[in-house]
Amino acid sequence: MVARDTVAEWAIAAAQAADEKNGTNTLILEVGKVLAITDMFVVTSATSSRLVRTIADEVEIKVRAAGGGEPLRVEGLRDATWVLLDYGDLVVHIFTEEMRAFYEIERLYKDVPVIPWMPLSNSLRSDNPAGE
Repeated sequence: MVARDTVAEWAIAAAQAADEKNGTNTLILEVGKVLAITDMFVVTSATSSRLVRTIADEVEIKVRAAGGGEPLRVEGLRDATWVLLDYGDLVVHIFTEEMRAFYEIERLYKDVPVIPWMPLSNSLRSDNPAGE
């Protein structure tokens, strides 16, 4: 079992990777208290299957760089309407907008804590010169 703070770092790296590649409505959900199989979900949307794949590739790169290693399992790359990257303590869900609206995963976990994170793009914006 990996420490919660470490899993949170991986989740933030995944969320920021999704943001860098134009993922939208990205959330980090702390699901460990309601799911015995994992501690956190990252959920994000993409406008196309091609973008789903691009985000998945970037998430793998950034989570690996944050010390998370390779996913234990990857599902959905063939159709790329919902890709799941399973790191054990962290599961990343990358949906097309249509699939996300259909499955409403956030509704299923509406009572779990949402972990705050800062998109990297916010720290680079010209209206925020101090990176705050």
